[in-house]
Amino acid sequence: MSGNANNYAVVVDNLEKRFGAFVAVDRVSFQVNRGEIFGFLGPNGAGKSTTIRMLCGILAPSSGSGTVAGFDIRTQPERIKANIGYMSQKFSLYQDLTVEENIDFYAGIYCIPPEKKRRRKEWVIEMSGLAEHRRRPTAVLSGGWKQRLALGCAIIHEPPIVFLDEPTSGVDPISRRQFWDLIYELSGQGVTVFVTTHYMDEAEYCDRLGLIYRGELIALDTPRALKTAAMGTGNVMPSLEDVFVSLIEARDRAEQPQQEVQR
Repeated sequence: MSGNANNYAVVVDNLEKRFGAFVAVDRVSFQVNRGEIFGFLGPNGAGKSTTIRMLCGILAPSSGSGTVAGFDIRTQPERIKANIGYMSQKFSLYQDLTVEENIDFYAGIYCIPPEKKRRRKEWVIEMSGLAEHRRRPTAVLSGGWKQRLALGCAIIHEPPIVFLDEPTSGVDPISRRQFWDLIYELSGQGVTVFVTTHYMDEAEYCDRLGLIYRGELIALDTPRALKTAAMGTGNVMPSLEDVFVSLIEARDRAEQPQQEVQR
């Protein structure tokens, strides 16, 4: 791989994951710069979550290599887990615990010292706007509040990289916009944000995008560069949705002759 590896938060080289004869992730390679907002997009079943699970040290790759925060995904998965934040669309919160109890729980998981824990706890409560609701059960909170609380719990230990797996699914547009303001703030502080989303307006907010389809990375560039390349000789800039649909259709057409030959 070209470039200085120290500039990269994530490095992936020919990463592959097989489940029997099924190839979920097919020799994927890319790098994510430190402090970058990197969008990882693709249809359901394309390989997004499998890739993230390998990068987070949860799932061992079948072949290939990679590093996250400088740690090897094969040999140092526990070091990776201690140096990243992870938030899923389910928010990873305990509904029967109060706001404070959820924060205390995650502070304990990451073994945060008492003095730092008090400071970070107050930061999470202030960031999520829950100062007046800190003793309320999490189950009664709105989707937007749960979303911000889940983000705060995921980064309470101040990790250099945070993985967000469809974090805005099911919340209202205002909460989505507020959440992205928080993402921009994190990126401005040097935190690397690796995010998956189905919303094309959110994809526009990313510094770069990777599109995965049937386990293969079929596009990797800035949103503007992807749209410009798809524009061709026309004068109308296509939407990102149009770009991704055309890329997927082109890949399907390219595979069609191969499937017919195999028959």
